[in-house]
Amino acid sequence: MPAAKNFTFICGPDDFLVGRTAKVRFEALAAEVPDEFSREIINGFAANVAEVETAVNRFRDAVHTIAMFGGKRAVWLKDVNFLADTVTGRAESTLRLVEDLRQILERVNAEETLVLISAAPIDRRRSFPKWCEKQAQFELVGGDGEQAGDALANVAIAEATALGASFGEGAVELLLARVGANSRLLVEETRKLATYAGTPGAPAASESAVVITEAHVAELTPNVAEGDFFEAAEAFFSGNLNWTLDALHRHFFAGGDARPIISALQNRNRILIQIRALVDSGDVRIGSRGLDGLPRAAPAYAARFVGATEKSSFNLFSQHPWYVGKLAGSGKLPALRRLIDNQQEFISAFEEIVRRPDEQEDVLRELAARCLAT
Repeated sequence: MPAAKNFTFICGPDDFLVGRTAKVRFEALAAEVPDEFSREIINGFAANVAEVETAVNRFRDAVHTIAMFGGKRAVWLKDVNFLADTVTGRAESTLRLVEDLRQILERVNAEETLVLISAAPIDRRRSFPKWCEKQAQFELVGGDGEQAGDALANVAIAEATALGASFGEGAVELLLARVGANSRLLVEETRKLATYAGTPGAPAASESAVVITEAHVAELTPNVAEGDFFEAAEAFFSGNLNWTLDALHRHFFAGGDARPIISALQNRNRILIQIRALVDSGDVRIGSRGLDGLPRAAPAYAARFVGATEKSSFNLFSQHPWYVGKLAGSGKLPALRRLIDNQQEFISAFEEIVRRPDEQEDVLRELAARCLAT
């Protein structure tokens, strides 16, 4: 018969998601402890070894304290960060203190003290987390690698559901592409979108339910994940000259500058050049759902992107797969020669803006005409 789990351990790569989950769990534990003075929360965040020692000692004292009027105690060691692969986390003194923490947990009597530990980020290669997986009620929040993206999508979906809303086709994918891995912002954006979608008069996909559509996300969510969702860029790569000119006029009428638009055009164009090259080589194909075969093509070209681990328009495989598919499937993909010519035109436009700083809108209108009128 397996030994009883005498404490709860919640961990993951994202401190917000871990803290959110742990808070709910501690509220459940606290419900078993009517005496509020028998509930204790200890801050486990440590900037150095001395603070690690303080946190572990406080936790030891809390676990060994007996409830004033009998019954149980609930202790939460929260926001633990010294289990990560950091300077503090790797220090010999920290490793000894973590061993002390393990010994404290081994002696916890779950009949007297309900213990919860939440930690983020965490190095799961180490012995202590592995021990916790076997000995504790263990929960990994947010997953690792590819699971992290699914976990973020589930966070947005769960938040929307709690607000009485749901995501329409493509909406949650676009939200993730725009927000990136910022879980806090993801939750706030979901709340904002749900509120807007439920407002009388707002465009909705269904009259019987609050549905967050792709159009809602495109209109209301800023692109903070290093993307390029400026309207002028969308219009330009749709090949629609009139829309592009109108978008440029709106941008400059609102006091905008030419440089972010040129940057957006260059970033998008770089990605399209790489997509076009892969399509022409037969490594990928454009299907009804965007770009097919991109994951299979990545290993073949990985050697050409050594060291390029950050998200960048110079590395197609660092982009969000949904975003790449959206670019490839949103319209007719220009020929490689046209895309290369575009890149040269963007450089020329930037040089022209330096010479004509007071005529930025005119320079970009001329750029659009040269690239799209033919």
